[in-house]
Amino acid sequence: MPPLRRNPLSGQATQAMMELITGGQWPLGRKIPSETALAAEFGIGRSTVREALRELAVRGLLEARQGSGVFVVGTEPVEEWSLLVRRAEIREVVEGRIAVEAEAARLAAAKHTADDMRAIEAANGARQAAGDGSSEAFVDADIAFHRAVVEAARNSVITGLFVSLTPRVREAMLDVVAVVEDSGEPRPVDRTEHQAIVNAIADRDADRAARVTRGHLGKVLGYLDEPH
Repeated sequence: MPPLRRNPLSGQATQAMMELITGGQWPLGRKIPSETALAAEFGIGRSTVREALRELAVRGLLEARQGSGVFVVGTEPVEEWSLLVRRAEIREVVEGRIAVEAEAARLAAAKHTADDMRAIEAANGARQAAGDGSSEAFVDADIAFHRAVVEAARNSVITGLFVSLTPRVREAMLDVVAVVEDSGEPRPVDRTEHQAIVNAIADRDADRAARVTRGHLGKVLGYLDEPH
């Protein structure tokens, strides 16, 4: 195997090892060579090897077993989350929002503080005011409102999922607004529905908060299904 010479070396090492796995040279269940052996084989440092091994583990191809070594546990790489989100269809993005945000609203109703509630109410007011502005300003205000709810859930995993979805959510929602407006229908501002979410969270009614959030985002799916 020829040494790797050009930068970035870690990316090249990752690709070279991936090809050994997907090509069958490193079959499923095999223990791969040590870091030292791989560094010598590729002509790179051990730190670069470790970086490549970590990337392949994240992608579901390798698994480190303490005291035993590193083994091949998959033959098809799992796509990076950020790439999957970027490629997702609008419907998939909205369905993902329903899963994340309905539970976030439920938790926000149970766990919010007074400061959280003030942030939610302020974000809702800003969203209401942005309803007649540009599409970009309206969508950004809508996302800010839903993020305020997510942050009130006080769950770092849910917050992380929402943040990772946000760029694609913004694109998807701009597309939804454009589809509706191109049809000649009014923009789906949904002021009443968002106020219902605020009220349910303020009342600490977790089931109602989840239900109205799910219903609101389900209505967004309906815009995609309707002929325009």
